[in-house]
Amino acid sequence: MKVIRSAVLAVSVLGLMGSAAFADGYKNCTKLDKSSWKPASEAEAKAKAMGYEVRRSKIEGSCYEVYGVKDGKLYELFYSPEDLSLKHTIAK
Repeated sequence: MKVIRSAVLAVSVLGLMGSAAFADGYKNCTKLDKSSWKPASEAEAKAKAMGYEVRRSKIEGSCYEVYGVKDGKLYELFYSPEDLSLKHTIAK
């Protein structure tokens, strides 16, 4: 019983370490209070205007993170909710 608990604990710890190691999101886009942010739909519209097929979006730290596909590749685009400027792009 003690061996099984140790093994479960080790797997849990490794799982947590692994998920932290794979976090690649850009998180710092603005210091502006959320009540002053522009709508996320406007960040999606900017991505569409740049030729991306938008799959979904979410808030990552103080950024709008938009997931889009362009030329068959998946991208993560990080926009400032303050002025909707593109801060960072990650190709997957």
